[in-house]
Amino acid sequence: MKVRLSPIMIRHAVESALLEDLGRAGDITSDATIDGDALAFATLATREDGIICGLPLAEAAFGMLDNGLEFKSSIVDGNSIVAGDTVATVKGNARAILSAERVALNFLMRMSGIASYTHRFADVISHTKAKITCTRKTVPGHRAFDKYAVRCGGGSNHRFGLDDAVLIKDNHIAVSGGVKPAIERAKSFAGHLVRIEVEVDTLEQFSEALSADPDVVLLDNMSNEQLTEAVKINKSDNGGAIKLEASGNVTLDTVKAIAETGVDYISTSKITMSAPTLDLGLDIKIG
Repeated sequence: MKVRLSPIMIRHAVESALLEDLGRAGDITSDATIDGDALAFATLATREDGIICGLPLAEAAFGMLDNGLEFKSSIVDGNSIVAGDTVATVKGNARAILSAERVALNFLMRMSGIASYTHRFADVISHTKAKITCTRKTVPGHRAFDKYAVRCGGGSNHRFGLDDAVLIKDNHIAVSGGVKPAIERAKSFAGHLVRIEVEVDTLEQFSEALSADPDVVLLDNMSNEQLTEAVKINKSDNGGAIKLEASGNVTLDTVKAIAETGVDYISTSKITMSAPTLDLGLDIKIG
C-alpha cells in the first residue's frame, strides 16, 4: 500500500474531531469515574472480515490526548482482516485511552468500511481491465480520507476537486453550445498537464466527442450494449487511445457486466456514500 496521507492533514482532522467530542469540559465521565493516574491496556479488534484503513488517524487520536500512550499494530492500512483479529493495542493512561476511543473508532470504522466495500467491487471485476473509481461525492471535509480508503480497498481515484482536472458535464455542454465546442474551449484554456474528460449519454454525442480528441470520455447511464459499441468505435477510430469511463446504475450486481464491455474505468459514488461501516471495537483492562 504505497499511498499515504499527509501528517498535517491527519493532525488537523483528528484535532477537529477531538475538539468536537471533548467540547468545553472534556470527558467528564472518565474524569468522574477513573483516577487520573490509572493505567489501562486496550485492544482494538474487528468483529467483521474486511480491509483495515485509518490506523494513522486512530494512532494520532490517542497520541494527541497523551503522547506517552503506546500504540502498536502489526498490520498496515490496506491489509485484509478477519473477525476476531487484533488490529492494534494501546497501553497507558486510562482516561486518555477512553477519551480518544470514539474518535479513533469513528475514523477506523468509516474508512475501513469504504475500503472493504470498494474491495468487493474491485474483486468482482478483477478478471477485466476495468478499475473501479470514486467520485467527488464524499463527506465534506473528509474527501482525502474517503479517497485514500478507496485506494486501500483496491480502487482508483477520480479527480479530488474542481481544480485538478476538467470534467465537462451535460450542463457545461448545454451552455457552451455542444460537445465539440466545449472540448475545444477546454483545450484552449487548460495547461498541458491538465486532463480533459467529457460526459456523453448517447452514441451520437460520443462520436462528436471523439472527433475533438479528449483524454477521457464518460459514458453516462448507457446500456451495456451501448457501452460495448462505444468500445468498438473507440478502437476503430483511434486504436482505443481515448480512455472510456462508465457511470450510472453501478451496483455489486451490475458492475461485472459493465466491466466486461471493455471500458477502462467504472465510477460510482456508492463506494464512498453507501459503504457500511466496518464493525470494530475497543476492549479495555485497567492495570
